Amino acid sequence: MIQAFFRGSTGACRAPVPPHEVMSQRFFLWQILFACLTVLHLCGAVWLQAFELEKPECIAPAKPGGGHDIMCQLLAASVADSLLLDMSIRFMPGGIGALAFNYAVSVRPKDANMVVAVSRGTVLNLALHKFGKYTEADVRWLGAVGTDYGVIAVRDDAPWQSLDELIATLREKADSIVLGAAGSIGSQDWMKMALVLDMAGINPKAIRYISFEGGGEASQALLKNHIQVFPGDFTEVVNHMEEGKLRILAIFSETRLPGKYSTIPTAKELGYDIVWPVWRGFYLPPKISNVEYHWWVNTLYRLESSGVLGREREKLHLFPLMILGEEFDRYVKNNVLQLREFGQKFGLVQ
Repeated sequence: MIQAFFRGSTGACRAPVPPHEVMSQRFFLWQILFACLTVLHLCGAVWLQAFELEKPECIAPAKPGGGHDIMCQLLAASVADSLLLDMSIRFMPGGIGALAFNYAVSVRPKDANMVVAVSRGTVLNLALHKFGKYTEADVRWLGAVGTDYGVIAVRDDAPWQSLDELIATLREKADSIVLGAAGSIGSQDWMKMALVLDMAGINPKAIRYISFEGGGEASQALLKNHIQVFPGDFTEVVNHMEEGKLRILAIFSETRLPGKYSTIPTAKELGYDIVWPVWRGFYLPPKISNVEYHWWVNTLYRLESSGVLGREREKLHLFPLMILGEEFDRYVKNNVLQLREFGQKFGLVQ
């Protein structure tokens, strides 16, 4: 089974984020830990008050409507609810995250009032050296606070009622359909579709593919029929699906999603043994102080333990995940190594 990247020389695979069933167990343990840690963090409140937010801003490194926008909405709503502060959202498309990364490192390296939304797709770009001279060591990794899943979506009036029908059309003539998603060839959206095509015996490089600055722009292109297939993420298309405008042919989760989304088939059950979870979170500029960094870590702890993050996460169709501070820093850097190995499968490492 392919689960987002290869690990080890044996070819065994594991997902960087467990499926939502396993995550719910881990998340329950986190909730217990948060209850204990909250007391300890509150005891350190005097120390933490050395930093106070002033005009906080969340950078979404894409155009509106995609996963980064959703994460900034999540944080802004949580900060407004808990800290009674207005957090602005700034959209900064460019280089599929590279422009925002450069902005944090070079323009505002000491500004702790700024956070940047990030996902595993950003880390994949770092792994493939798409950010030029910058690496995963150039920012401070704050935390992952939610999980998304990859999907394959089409318009509701599209001729394909199933993934098999879409694959049959592509197998007959690979360039007869226009696909589009966030990022160029090698991005995580391109890669999950490439894995499906590879398993179907279709050369991924034979398809017609258009790159967009984020899933929001790509989903709008699908709605306008500028593209016919969007291998995006669940959070980017679920509202359009509920409005009857889009149809999800497959979701890259281990098992079907719970509740009203249980009718969506997994790629795995359709014969494509691929699981593609997408963690979503935030990073901070590189030269903020340790006091400022731990203030943010502590704040996310408190937002989670109070239930604020969980409530906002549910509104935005994200699934539970919480990896913060130094643990998240190690997690990201390990992800980079694993994803770089994965990128070699398609000759994408620059």
